[in-house]
Amino acid sequence: MCPVTDPNSASRSLSAAPGGPPVPAPTRHRLAPVLLGLILLSLIPAFILAYQRVTFEQSEKTTSYVMDYPNLVSQAQRYGLDPQVLLNRYKALGLNGVAVYEDTIGSLQQRGEVYFQDGSDLAVQFPGQGALPQKSYLRSLKPGVAESLPARYTIPTRLVQIGGNQWVEWATDPRFLPAGPNTALINDLKAQGMTLVYRPYGDDAVREPGADWPDVPFISFPSTEVIGARSPELLEKINERMGKRIPALIEATPQRGLDELVARHGAARLFSISAAWQNLLSPEETASKFALAARERGHRLLYLRTFPTIGETEAFLKRTTELLGRAGVKLANPTITRYDPSLLLQLLSAVGPIAALLLLGLSYPLVRLGLLASALTALLAFGLNSLGPDGFKPLEGLALIAAVTFPSLGLVLRRRRVSDWFLATGLSLAGVLFVSALGANGNSMIGLEPFRGVGLTLLLPLVLVGASFLPRQDLRKTAQDIYNSPIKLGDIVVMGLGIAVFALVFLRRGNTSSVGVSDAEKEVRQNLQDSIIRPRFKELAGHPLALLGLSGVLPGYFSTLVLLGGVIGQASLLNTFSHFHTPLLISAARCFIGLGVGLVAGYVVIWAVQQAIRLWSSYGTRRAVQA
Repeated sequence: MCPVTDPNSASRSLSAAPGGPPVPAPTRHRLAPVLLGLILLSLIPAFILAYQRVTFEQSEKTTSYVMDYPNLVSQAQRYGLDPQVLLNRYKALGLNGVAVYEDTIGSLQQRGEVYFQDGSDLAVQFPGQGALPQKSYLRSLKPGVAESLPARYTIPTRLVQIGGNQWVEWATDPRFLPAGPNTALINDLKAQGMTLVYRPYGDDAVREPGADWPDVPFISFPSTEVIGARSPELLEKINERMGKRIPALIEATPQRGLDELVARHGAARLFSISAAWQNLLSPEETASKFALAARERGHRLLYLRTFPTIGETEAFLKRTTELLGRAGVKLANPTITRYDPSLLLQLLSAVGPIAALLLLGLSYPLVRLGLLASALTALLAFGLNSLGPDGFKPLEGLALIAAVTFPSLGLVLRRRRVSDWFLATGLSLAGVLFVSALGANGNSMIGLEPFRGVGLTLLLPLVLVGASFLPRQDLRKTAQDIYNSPIKLGDIVVMGLGIAVFALVFLRRGNTSSVGVSDAEKEVRQNLQDSIIRPRFKELAGHPLALLGLSGVLPGYFSTLVLLGGVIGQASLLNTFSHFHTPLLISAARCFIGLGVGLVAGYVVIWAVQQAIRLWSSYGTRRAVQA
């Protein structure tokens, strides 16, 4: 590659720090004002979309508790209480909904509506009367119940007379077969004003699944797939039989076929914690997680389970209700509507990321390298958003372009002084509007379609800014200079620490990570999120690093290295807003808290480093002069 020169006088090399390597200035391309103007103009439709999204999200600030009803009944029985008595105690603490499972034939047996007898036992009890040991038998205790069941299933049955009673003979044990809703219980709970979630079982032996579902607002499938997921014809029937019912989208639980139901009916995000995990947590810790889910992750249904004791369950409900009230989340039967942004406004907003990506490439000291980096970024963004079952998704690809370009652009355009941090932050905040405008839609906001490439929003800005530090010369000479550069042990230690810190940041992204946190950090996080909207620790560390790097107070290449670390703070801003299930105002509050704390911390760190360097340089000098 031939050396690239810049005819502008602004192309003079800058010094990163006293004694440090030269840092090339960006190219001031003649198209830069035009591209900046296009970015500003496209911010108008992006801002309108942001306002519409906030208005929509504010209207959705309701959630409902949904307690596992069999779990509640089991606890009531252990304490010798009537389930309704225990339910009333929990209702007084805010409980306003329950989840009721479909009956099984075993449920009918437990309620005394049918009587089950194994064929071998029946043959011993009534020898010579035709009972077959390999069969199973049911007879009615409530008139007509056992006789009505065979019509529901494809399993062969026949009526027989044994021991003076009429039995239904089954080829297999029928006790685990779905038997329809407990209508009396459901009607009673509806009369109490409870939010109801019905949980139907799937079984291939059922002739017409979904035909007798009760009139409830929500359906939650207790399996890894919805009923009919393996048969397009049956799935279409289930889709029709859903009626006005809304399917529940269970957090972190993919269910095959659910997207087909969501496309027609929408979805209610449901948050739950497994019984095994809940037993490891205190009521206060559990309450914090449920409140966080409703406040910051858009969950409209909170699926509750009892604790081992009634006292713990009451403490959990009391604390959760308190935290929800503090956050302004109302406990009520949620009304589910779908967010549908204006396609015209999205297309007008799309101009901004395209202009920003082109401006980024044209601003590199090596313009050809910059344009190549921009082209590869576009290919990667659009490629990732064409891999799903729905094919190519250009708007989501542009959202990813915005998420990686804007946190890079400011630190490529200007990086001479501390005040340049404000330009970088302003451009990152502009990028926030584009990411929201292009990436937020009905599916992404309920978490059905996570943002593809969210991990790259932390990695690519670092690469893009780092590449802009390459000197304005032939890349072959740069590679030769790097190869021939003497490396000290201290350099290896610093590089190793830098790689380790970045790996830790990258691996700990998201709500769950492959790297755990200490008990002390867990406690700090919980206290923060229960009191305020917790800022991201990547931003609390990244913003001070950027300010320190821009100050140039560190010797040698340390300022450049620290500035690269500071890119994480800008990248984290866009990464925060890439989680579309989090309300926009919540992400904004988290962002500005991080910016404020990071700004103050940055100036404190600059002062502390200056004092430390001064002390290091002057310590012992006065004593030596006196001697």
